[in-house]
Amino acid sequence: MSDAQRADIVYEKLLERAGERWVQPRKERVARILTLLDDPQRTYRVVHITGTNGKTSTARMIESLLRSHGLRTGLFTSPHLKRFTERIMIDGEPIADAAVADAWDEIEPFVGIVDAELEAAGDAPLTFFELLTVLAFVAASDAPVDVLVLEVGMGGSWDSTNTADGDVAVFAPIDMDHADRLGDTIEAIAEVKAGIIKDGAAVVSAEQKPEVAAVLRRVAAEKDATVAFEGEEFGLSAQKLAVGGQLISIRGLAGEYADEYLPLYGAHQGHNAALAVAAVESLIGGASQRIVGDILADGLQNTTSPGRLQLVGIAPTVVVDAAHNPHGAAALARSLDDSFDFDEWGLVLGVFADKDAAGIVDELLPQVAEVFATAPDSDRAADADAIADLVEERGRRASVHPTLADAVDAAREWAASADRRAVVIAGSIVLAGEALLLSEEEDWKSGWRA
Repeated sequence: MSDAQRADIVYEKLLERAGERWVQPRKERVARILTLLDDPQRTYRVVHITGTNGKTSTARMIESLLRSHGLRTGLFTSPHLKRFTERIMIDGEPIADAAVADAWDEIEPFVGIVDAELEAAGDAPLTFFELLTVLAFVAASDAPVDVLVLEVGMGGSWDSTNTADGDVAVFAPIDMDHADRLGDTIEAIAEVKAGIIKDGAAVVSAEQKPEVAAVLRRVAAEKDATVAFEGEEFGLSAQKLAVGGQLISIRGLAGEYADEYLPLYGAHQGHNAALAVAAVESLIGGASQRIVGDILADGLQNTTSPGRLQLVGIAPTVVVDAAHNPHGAAALARSLDDSFDFDEWGLVLGVFADKDAAGIVDELLPQVAEVFATAPDSDRAADADAIADLVEERGRRASVHPTLADAVDAAREWAASADRRAVVIAGSIVLAGEALLLSEEEDWKSGWRA
């Protein structure tokens, strides 16, 4: 049996479990299996990241900066775009299939023990995400890594990733999301997310709404943690467009960094970079040691953020962005205006039914000329007709397409029929993953061929 087949079997076993949307406020069961495994999550330093939007991009920047320091890194993010091994990165590459299978071989004997304990207690078995977290911790320990950059699955305090103790707690912008699970006020959501702050940790945060900042400051004080906010202790001081990305200047916690190249589009990515720099300064040198110029340049220049304002097609230009909630859609809308020079955008839009589709439409519609409604390939997808109805309720027209391939064909043909038109595909991480695969299969970078 090949290593790829062994890894695929592991994924199939995970998929038999309750899915990622099945979330119960508990981390004790994950802690139990980790104890049986001799706590692999305590064998390396941890940078722990939460927030509503920008978590994954910021995590990838932090990981790249740490790797440029010569450290061996792990990165755990979710969800994946193409293959599940993308979720666990070792030294900047998706984890090897053999490493996945070997880590599972270590874990599997203990899964039945903990599941039996859960059943005896009247509790549900370990879930997909709980076991994936354990798999990431074991794989990072086996590698072994010096630092694991760890993205929260949902919330913070009771998330399975919170069985690790973050040396640095990083907060991307916090907004309303998952209100059914995290709380119906932004303060309640901030309280759950603040649960990743550990005793004596360093806290770095993006600029937050005053009520969110107040929660983070209070919890940091309770934990005797240091705290630094974008706009106060550090920040993005300048930003301008450059070929393939932008030039940014950052006021860090330990130094100034001028005209650094970041190969990502979008003003929000510049802010993510400032947050990442502050996090790395906090981990290395306790926020008192500036990052050496060559190391910073290398770390930023080698940053990638798949599915986030990613250019996947030319002639016509096609950009993919996950933008799966109104906050992300607002950032995308600003970026279409600020980072590109087109007269008209065509929007291929597909959204999950449990997301705020109306809010996403409201943010994106003012920036686009045409809408091509479709559906991600998932049983959670909103019907394409329902997306089109939302658009038409706002006085605009949307065409309906049964598959992403149909929608993109129509959108690219529309864009190629006139000068200064481009296409953006957005609304779902699953749709973004489909688009990346389709763009490679059909070679959208070779231009439109009618």
